Amino acid sequence: MSYRAPVDQIAFILKNIVPFPRLADTELFAEATPETVDAILSEAGKMAENEIAPLNRNGDLTPARLENGKLRSSPGFDAGFRAIAEGGWISLASDPEYGGMGLPQALNMAVAEMLAGACLSLQLNPLLTQGQIDALQHHASDEMKALYLPKLNSGEWSGTMNLTEPGAGSDVGALTTKAEPNGDGTYSITGQKIFITWGDSDVTENVCHAVLARLPDGAKGTKGISLFMVPKFIPDADGNPGVANSLKVVSLEHKMGIHGSPTCVMSYEGATGWLIGREHGGMAAMFTMMNAARLGVGVQGVGVAEAALQQAVAYATERNQFGPIIRHADVRRMLATARAEVFAARAICLATAATADLARATGDEGCAARAAFLTPIAKAHGTDVGCRVADMNVQVHGGMGFIEETGAAQYLRDVRITPIYEGTNGIQAMDLVGRKMSDGGEAATRLLDEMMDAAKAAQAQLPDLASDVWQAVETLREATQAMLDADLQDRFAGAVPYLDAFARVLGAWFHLRAAQTGDEGRITLARIYITRILPRYAADLTEAQVGLADLNAISDDQLAGVFGA
Repeated sequence: MSYRAPVDQIAFILKNIVPFPRLADTELFAEATPETVDAILSEAGKMAENEIAPLNRNGDLTPARLENGKLRSSPGFDAGFRAIAEGGWISLASDPEYGGMGLPQALNMAVAEMLAGACLSLQLNPLLTQGQIDALQHHASDEMKALYLPKLNSGEWSGTMNLTEPGAGSDVGALTTKAEPNGDGTYSITGQKIFITWGDSDVTENVCHAVLARLPDGAKGTKGISLFMVPKFIPDADGNPGVANSLKVVSLEHKMGIHGSPTCVMSYEGATGWLIGREHGGMAAMFTMMNAARLGVGVQGVGVAEAALQQAVAYATERNQFGPIIRHADVRRMLATARAEVFAARAICLATAATADLARATGDEGCAARAAFLTPIAKAHGTDVGCRVADMNVQVHGGMGFIEETGAAQYLRDVRITPIYEGTNGIQAMDLVGRKMSDGGEAATRLLDEMMDAAKAAQAQLPDLASDVWQAVETLREATQAMLDADLQDRFAGAVPYLDAFARVLGAWFHLRAAQTGDEGRITLARIYITRILPRYAADLTEAQVGLADLNAISDDQLAGVFGA
């Protein structure tokens, strides 16, 4: 089957569910009119369907490879990337001063979802480039912006993020990559980085690496880290790729999925770099890039979930076992709950992006706090839904789902990295109950208040659904206060189920809002979510409040299966 971009589904959410329509009333996003948005979604959808989706299988079967030190992309990826770049899709939300369109991030995330659903391996390239653009816009010098941003926005150059080392994964402060001042404003970068997505490319003229390293006077831990721009080719006096820098791709990782995306082991051997931002301020600059990428990865999960669900529906319609299996009760259960989950995850991601856009356009601190609170939920829940729906697709296919020729397994293999990318989902949950609740729960409480008021107001129109949502929000409020009252380590022990519960309740709220449009299909889908999926929040909240004691009580030997007589 061929991928169909969910233009209508996305447009419905942007128009009816999230605060996107308010953006056109601001000076910053005045050009985001309904007509412009419809045109962009339509054109992006056509490109995703016609030019990007046909590359997905090629990327899996004919992976990127390293030949004599040169990166060779999967067949067709060069043309696909050019379609993305020349269409202006990389620069959609970038600053117009440097060649961007200056449109809302929510619209950019909508386009990103369609590209990820069409071919995740290729879409990873513009995702990382956009993250680097964001970091440079916020932290780089004017000179660096003028040199790099136009090239990154146009897609002539691409960007990467270099954090991870063999001994420094989530513990970024343990990195050993060194930066030595050269005395001329440049630095000599030496070290090795691993898991570098699109660390090399033959679809762009230059690859620009954002590399975390430590200066000689840098303190131990994250506070002593700086961020450097280390291009594959050093720009010449005219800003064009010049001599090769002292860096190389050591090898490509052999991965479970996303075979078309080259994941590189990078070696920097006295490479020339330029400081991004201030000395020892690298984590602040890198977090700007990572924060944008977190939401982007959540959207990737939604994109793959949509594509996998489409394939499952197509197969269930065609496969006959005592009639088309789409008529079988359990198959309908799987497809219906997956459709409801995709809607909820998409709405959470687009709400996060639109709220961040509002914060930027109005300076509203409440919007900024809400966007920050929603970000770990969007990332974790979007990617979890991606894995669940891709797994469901294999199940609907039955034995054929386990056969590679159907392509069902590819979606599951590809999307499985997303709960790990940009901070594992466990780290996202710890961020939610830790840093994001360091305001005493103010951001969470404001959101819960809004959901409760909305559910109460909906009771006249949809009494049974609205009452269930109201009760869920009330229970979540009580659990939130319990989390705030708990020791931080006890919070961490329950962080994942708490995030899951919050996401389920948010999803129910968004489904309720969709049902209030009066569309019978939306009401039916909301009922499926609220009666079948929402109730799981209660079990999640029970686990969230258990604490750490029982987890510490079980010994390492017992975890390994060694018990007494």
